[in-house]
Amino acid sequence: MSPTPGQVEAVGTLAAPQVERRLHCRYPITLQIEYKFFSTNRTKRRGFGKTLNVSSGGVLFEPQDGLPTNGLIEVLMDWPFLLDGVCPLKLVVQGRVVRSNKQLAAVQILRHEFRTARSNRDSGDSFPEA
Repeated sequence: MSPTPGQVEAVGTLAAPQVERRLHCRYPITLQIEYKFFSTNRTKRRGFGKTLNVSSGGVLFEPQDGLPTNGLIEVLMDWPFLLDGVCPLKLVVQGRVVRSNKQLAAVQILRHEFRTARSNRDSGDSFPEA
């Protein structure tokens, strides 16, 4: 039998729950990356770093040096799982740098795909399309 309102004692006030306003759940995962920052259909800058978190909508990572915002970028991540238990994978994310300072860069994902690590396709500078 459930108590009536008069039988329930107040034990304190509850803090208001924090509302998550992000569209995509972020996962704290550290992966080694290589990135290619593009400007006018050619590679402007290459570098290495590591991710801090990843979601289906974006990636937060530590670049070698600061990156300009609004630029197009391709991020190649060494995926921690093997295809069929034997073949290394890379998660290739293409997107736009939406926030950046000297320590962090946030990328909004426009496209993504998994590639086998042995693929020659990840060595080209072909991301920006007309």
